[in-house]
Amino acid sequence: MASESQVFQFFNLQASFSSRASLLSASSSGQNITTSHLNGSSSKMYSTSCETLSEDSPKDKPISDMLIDSFGRLHTYLRISLTERCNLRCHYCMPAEGVELTPSAQLLSQDEIVRLASLFVSSGVNKIRLTGGEPTIRKDIEELCLQLSSLKGLKTLAMTTNGITLGKKLPKLKDSGLNLVNISLDTLVPAKFEFMTRRKGHQRVMESIDAAVELGYNPVKVNCVVMRGFNDDEICDFVELTRKRPINVRFIEFMPFDGNVWNVKKLVPYAEMLDKVGKQYTGLLRIQDHPTETAKNFRIDGHQGSVSFITSMTEHFCAGCNRLRLLADGNFKVCLFGPSEVSLRDPLRLGEGDDKLREIIGAAVKRKKASHAGMFDIAKTPNRPMIHIGG
Repeated sequence: MASESQVFQFFNLQASFSSRASLLSASSSGQNITTSHLNGSSSKMYSTSCETLSEDSPKDKPISDMLIDSFGRLHTYLRISLTERCNLRCHYCMPAEGVELTPSAQLLSQDEIVRLASLFVSSGVNKIRLTGGEPTIRKDIEELCLQLSSLKGLKTLAMTTNGITLGKKLPKLKDSGLNLVNISLDTLVPAKFEFMTRRKGHQRVMESIDAAVELGYNPVKVNCVVMRGFNDDEICDFVELTRKRPINVRFIEFMPFDGNVWNVKKLVPYAEMLDKVGKQYTGLLRIQDHPTETAKNFRIDGHQGSVSFITSMTEHFCAGCNRLRLLADGNFKVCLFGPSEVSLRDPLRLGEGDDKLREIIGAAVKRKKASHAGMFDIAKTPNRPMIHIGG
């Protein structure tokens, strides 16, 4: 088995980013760093705290070997894409020319989704996230949530949504067992929203965030993909959302996927985003992360909410990856950035039993690589557009 130090390798980035990344890595291990370390000026101090993020432990139930890869990583988190359809056309998610949708007959039915989800949960998965496309446009979304939330052993049922239709559906979704919500929003400016998504609807997304807060979701997570020259000037505006409400703003590095015309010049590295927040706000405290956490989490003195950074490109978190993906067409994907997939729909429809399905899943998990190839190689690797994968 490879050691964690062998598995967790940082990217070879441009020299201007690498020194910052190493200092921020030191911060996450418990050392204090200052903005003078980051930019040669100022004396503002960042420090770590001993706050612990709650995380469901799988120790209270048997774990199937099918969820453990060749590097010893245990996968307890399943992301299920419910549809390839979406009511927005975001630049980084869908190519300008659109995508070819899988015929409905080739998509998983509600019963098939529940059957496969039940298999994963009975084998040790304790968290499911529903994605798309846009999951809320499925007509059976409430019933699906009710069935999934009833699976014995499932502790968290989450959803990532663009928020366009969420506000009206959220009360019933909550009653159906949906207990965690991420709402994607990349700008607080309506005109920029319309440009980025190729659709109107900014106000409806803001209303969905309000509805989630009012219904008691805590935290309400807001996902923001940061792109240079588009919304990197709004980082601190997003942080303001956390001041008086239990909102966790999650700044995501721009990632390459098929059709999104990725360019490293559009990438705003974590170090740069953190530096911008640190200059604006005092009392920025690093929260101790769980080993499987994808985000680097921070609190700000006086703020009810929190901010996080998802550093897929500049400081990957492959060593602690516990995520698997089931796509809307029934294909199973063990890595967001890897092109390999295996169909679970086909053997399911051929009448194969749970043992055979576990064998197929386990073999795919065992083939999972130690880490992804790095952002420049990822950009050259054939993969689906984000709208097919669901993030």
